Amino acid sequence: MSALMLQPICLNALGLVGWVRNTYHGTVEGQVQGPATMVEDMKVWLSKEGSPTSRITRASFADQRTIDTLELSGFKTRF
Repeated sequence: MSALMLQPICLNALGLVGWVRNTYHGTVEGQVQGPATMVEDMKVWLSKEGSPTSRITRASFADQRTIDTLELSGFKTRF
C-alpha cells in the first residue's frame, strides 16, 4: 500500500489522526489515534483492502494502547 494513497481529509472526518509512511523495505508503517471503533475499522481496511494500488500480503499491528487524549493532530504523510 502506498502511504500517499491515504486521504488525510477523509481520515480526519472519521476522527482519526496520525501519520503514515512508506519504508525502504516496501512496507508501510504509521500511527493512528481516534475513536476505538474507527481505529478498528481502519485496521480492517488496511488488512484486507488498502489503497487501489496496494498488494497486501500481511498486516501486523503493534504497541496498541488506550489513551484518554489524542497525542497527535491531523493526519500526515511522512517522507
